Amino acid sequence: MALTREFRNTVTARVERDPRFRETLFTEALNACFSGDTAVGKAILRDLVNATIGFEELALTLKKPSKGLHRMLAPRGNPSTDNFFSILSALQKKARVRLRVTANAS
Repeated sequence: MALTREFRNTVTARVERDPRFRETLFTEALNACFSGDTAVGKAILRDLVNATIGFEELALTLKKPSKGLHRMLAPRGNPSTDNFFSILSALQKKARVRLRVTANAS
């Protein structure tokens, strides 16, 4: 389902003003990816890129074409492990979020 421009603007505004929201979105993106729901994880990561660094600046940072980064985070995109973690690293720096993985036994 495509998101409306108004919704994207709302997400961007909230990401800019609310550090806990940025952290929560980031956490949800990775939880989705790690649980196998990569389409949702990449969709959230796309929203974070758009709300923080932007694809053009991300492309300059990673020395990758912007269109290639868009494709990597598209629903059928399949970024390499190196590219995926490079994107996460750049997002962490720009969003001022430091992620850490913990495990819970269930």
